[in-house]
Amino acid sequence: MPYEFATYERRTSDHVAVITINRPKVMNAVHPPAARELSAIWDEFAADPEMWVAILTGAGDRAFSAGNDLKYVAEPDDPGLPATGWGGFLLRFDLWKPTIAAVNGWAVGGGMEMTIACDIAVASETARFSLPEVRLGGVATESGGAHRLPRHVPMKLAMGILLTGDAIDAREAYRAGIVNDVVPPEQLMPTAERWAERIVRASPMAVRATKEASMVGATLPLDAAMLRNYPGVERLNTSDDRQESQRAAAEGRDPRWQGR
Repeated sequence: MPYEFATYERRTSDHVAVITINRPKVMNAVHPPAARELSAIWDEFAADPEMWVAILTGAGDRAFSAGNDLKYVAEPDDPGLPATGWGGFLLRFDLWKPTIAAVNGWAVGGGMEMTIACDIAVASETARFSLPEVRLGGVATESGGAHRLPRHVPMKLAMGILLTGDAIDAREAYRAGIVNDVVPPEQLMPTAERWAERIVRASPMAVRATKEASMVGATLPLDAAMLRNYPGVERLNTSDDRQESQRAAAEGRDPRWQGR
């Protein structure tokens, strides 16, 4: 279906979806209508057996996303944000397909929160990151910044970002562990695509099971995490992909993954 505030590209040749926030005139700030569209796109991606990895980026070269669109005035009957949260993404806790952020400029507020909510992040050298809520009299809790950031970086680094609202550049974000790569602007999407290519070489079921076990297990003590049963791992163990891995090993060839 056509979208007004975002684009969705399904690349069946390599099982990669590209989701682009498409409001460049407002630095890809997200208002509730855009969030609802993005939620529908993420739903489509999650349900599509042909799509194994998603790359999330912003249109233009100024911003990944400037966060919440503070100038938007909702109509009286506007239903507001979807249940999946800001960007249709930040309250999704059961999306086990891997996600890659390609940060092409400013990532402010919800833009930074989406970056750290993705599994992998690649930043342009022009990228800047901030959680400015304290400077606006708010707290970065609704979309998870105050909770996710301390889970990604040492507490002192997280507090420095959260308590000042100061922006950091791409190199600082790399040193902090917020992004995996920093590249020239023209290399941003090719680098994100190379990450996706490396992921799709593996069994998609194994990738999803690994993400599920890592994310869920990180909230548990080590012994509980290791003894827990994970539905994704159980599905993998009885899957066609597991049998294919054994056949490929026996036949001395690369496996042909089906994702089932």
